[in-house]
Amino acid sequence: MLGAASVALTTSSASMLTSCSSACKKEQIPSTPLRLSFQEHTAPGDSLNERFDFMENLGIVGFEPGGRNLANRVGEFQQALSGRNIKLSAICAGFGGFILAEDPKVKAEFDATMRDIIAAAGELGSTGVIMVPVFNWQAPSLPHTLDTRQYLCEQMHELGEYALKHNTTVILEPLNRKEAHYLRQVADAAAICRDSKSAGVKCMGDFWHMQEETSDYAAFMAAGKEYLQHVHVASRGRRIMPGEDGELDNYVEGFRALKQLEYPHYVSFECGTKGDRTQTVTAAVELLRSQWEQA
Repeated sequence: MLGAASVALTTSSASMLTSCSSACKKEQIPSTPLRLSFQEHTAPGDSLNERFDFMENLGIVGFEPGGRNLANRVGEFQQALSGRNIKLSAICAGFGGFILAEDPKVKAEFDATMRDIIAAAGELGSTGVIMVPVFNWQAPSLPHTLDTRQYLCEQMHELGEYALKHNTTVILEPLNRKEAHYLRQVADAAAICRDSKSAGVKCMGDFWHMQEETSDYAAFMAAGKEYLQHVHVASRGRRIMPGEDGELDNYVEGFRALKQLEYPHYVSFECGTKGDRTQTVTAAVELLRSQWEQA
């Protein structure tokens, strides 16, 4: 039977261990900043400059334009961003055709337009060009087989090497099953990055599409720091502003993974809104920053 002094010592030791455990857990999460990015029409405003003013006032540091006609807008974006604390994040698609097309003409359209966007992305200092291998509505497409996967890896290797020459990357985006039958989970995209054998091939996660995942945390950790190049965010019920779907809009577990990975890139808004944009965008930014602190 323990004496009073022993009991006190044991209680004190337990308290110290609990305190140490809590401190150690906090120390395991690196102090990584949340770098938020907006697509071109996320912020309110009638011009790029008005939108960029709004973004700077909110502390938004990334801008994700669409890829369509990007080569002809390089000068416009460079001028609008000059002197601002906003950089190009990723470029959102914009190419014609698709990479898994059966029709050679459709595939050739993809090859030409995608390379034009990659070159412009590199000129703008973008982190990469987002691409989806095939949407459900795109047909005819190559069958979902191991041969198709091997073909995709070979094609991605060529694109990745081309992107590296332009100091950027290509970024595979998994989608939910309502939008794509091929490539629906972040781990699958990361595996294709690995098997493409090019440092210019990366992947991303989108909190909206990640309803296909059993865990936001596991999805991001599966990609790891080597392959995870971009993140999209939207509300988790209707794909509008984070916070507009109430309690559904919880990103803490995913954010915890990003912090543990010391994720250096952007979390970019890809969503609309049902309310007044000035208010809903501001509230969404506040929500994400709060949940980042919780993570």
